[in-house]
Amino acid sequence: MNATLPSLYLSHGAPPLLDDELWMNQLAAWSGEIAKPKAILIVSAHWESAPISISATAAKTPLIYDFGGFSPRFYNMKYETPDASWLGEMVAKLMPDTEPLHQHPSRGLDHGAWVPLKVMYPDADIPVVQLSMPTSDPVKLIELGRRLRPLREHGVLIIGSGFMTHGLPFIRDWRTDAAAPGWSAEFDAWAKEALDRGDIESLINYKSLAPGMPYAHPTVEHFSPLFVTLGASLDPEQAVETKIDGYFMGLAKRSFQVA
Repeated sequence: MNATLPSLYLSHGAPPLLDDELWMNQLAAWSGEIAKPKAILIVSAHWESAPISISATAAKTPLIYDFGGFSPRFYNMKYETPDASWLGEMVAKLMPDTEPLHQHPSRGLDHGAWVPLKVMYPDADIPVVQLSMPTSDPVKLIELGRRLRPLREHGVLIIGSGFMTHGLPFIRDWRTDAAAPGWSAEFDAWAKEALDRGDIESLINYKSLAPGMPYAHPTVEHFSPLFVTLGASLDPEQAVETKIDGYFMGLAKRSFQVA
């Protein structure tokens, strides 16, 4: 049996992340510090679906190219992972009888899952399944993470994949090294302080408490996976370990792990 793994929240970026040497190196270094997972369960900002659903578990399920306007080469990329049916069965057993898991026989990984995993585990030799976000309610997502927590004892790496700030409609400077707008920097600083002190109540109430709202998250799907990550931790009120910070096009790429 693998060692108990941490749970992760990462900012994933669009496919151009794969052209950003600094970010690539940061993600690769991070995965190098973690014992190799037996499998990966990932919750991405780009799959909001109720009832709760799981992606296809068959080996080499094709990817979803859920983006537009990028280089044609991104639409030809592959990430052919092994069979993950056993993980799908384990996840299903952790769901309450009142909320059965819906199995998608053909849905592959979306870019919120395969883009960062392609950097962190480029050999694609680890079984991966993606779980939908059935709600944006932080309390319910924490509870979902708590249900998934036992997977960590079986060598499964649980990842919430979003973006610490994601105010795309309000970006005015699209350079990768652009300075962070005030709303992005202020939200990121607030989130850092709350995460550092394990202030789960403030995080749950981020819509009314965090500076920079609603510009930092005009829609909340890129922040919501954070609550699955915290719920899957041994103690949602513990301080997190920040692994990546800084900005990409002015958006905060803060990413962390928690025991």
